Amino acid sequence: MKTAWITKSLGTVTSKIGSGATPLGGEEAYKATGIALIRSLNVHDHGFREIKLARIDDQQADRLSNVVVERNDVLLNITGASVARCCVVPDHALPARVNQHVSIIRPIKEKLNPTFLHYLLISNVYKDRLLQTGEEGGATRQAITKAQLQDFAITFPESLSEQQRIVEILEGELDGVALARANAEKNLQNARAIFDSHLESILTQRGPGWIDRTLDQVCLVERGSSPRPIKDYFTTNSDGVNWIKIGDTEEGGKYVFSTAQKITPEGAKQSRFVKEGDFILTNSMSFGRPYIMKTSGYIHDGWFVLRLNISIDTDYFYYLLSSNFVQSQFARLASGSVVKNISGDLVKRAILPIPPLPHQHIIVKRLLELSAETQRLASLYERKLAALDALGKSLLHQAFTGKL
Repeated sequence: MKTAWITKSLGTVTSKIGSGATPLGGEEAYKATGIALIRSLNVHDHGFREIKLARIDDQQADRLSNVVVERNDVLLNITGASVARCCVVPDHALPARVNQHVSIIRPIKEKLNPTFLHYLLISNVYKDRLLQTGEEGGATRQAITKAQLQDFAITFPESLSEQQRIVEILEGELDGVALARANAEKNLQNARAIFDSHLESILTQRGPGWIDRTLDQVCLVERGSSPRPIKDYFTTNSDGVNWIKIGDTEEGGKYVFSTAQKITPEGAKQSRFVKEGDFILTNSMSFGRPYIMKTSGYIHDGWFVLRLNISIDTDYFYYLLSSNFVQSQFARLASGSVVKNISGDLVKRAILPIPPLPHQHIIVKRLLELSAETQRLASLYERKLAALDALGKSLLHQAFTGKL
């Protein structure tokens, strides 16, 4: 470490550390236009993301006047699965406020360069320390408190010109990494799109002998069931029964898929059992599209059980329900003001194009071959992305161990 580097707590080199709140009414209170309300899903280590950027009106913003976001503020996620993600707010996102999951860290400009601080906080050593702090902050979920941030020690060059020198080197190097990463991500998307495009072409062009059937004409559609009250039947005991449910872990504003739940045998008796060979389909659009899988076991009421009652290639059925052709129908049939869901009556109306059984086998063979190739390409680009991430982390490590 260079001798010109000093160690200070964040509270001594910042003029503000603080988080906001969500307006009363939650997402339903958001507006189509207005002042930005920055949430954790907008804050990422390598840049701000405008996806699902919430808006609030002047009156709502006035109630959050203590968390006005200013130019060059550093934003840090302080709760949940995305804790410790960090970025500098871009000018185009202003004016803005933050909700309770995001903290504003405002460096004193005479002491600390905001971009330098951002790079420092996302480097491996400091990221790990923030995550450890987050684990100490909450019993059931990661959380970093204002007091912990104020006491959080950082080591940095006392000279602003030296901070700027490091920033310029990192920006030059990391911009190249970011460009290569963007190209790799685009190639990865293209590789996956090849499969989707081919499947879509098959389903729209069709051929002799194809027929249309509604979902309830090809399978029995039943809703899953859950014991009540559910909390009385949760268990960590090894004698518990695997229970397939939608997870309650929030990531980027969405609920993730989880099977890591167990209920007691008594609770299982109150849940619907899925037999070997059955499919299950989520009734929620929280994922952006319903999730489908083939499984057996007990499932809760966030799923539909699909039990085939005609002779159909099960792989073809899976590909069909996973296709954009059918998924877009589910999206149109779903309703709800906040999270869209599909009712049992509506999901049955989805139209399925069914070719003759021998042709189904031919389609599946072709799709399996194409899937193997797209997976090979996807694996190649994922390895490249991992290598680029490692390069970025290495550059940051060099910067904050005084080696640049």
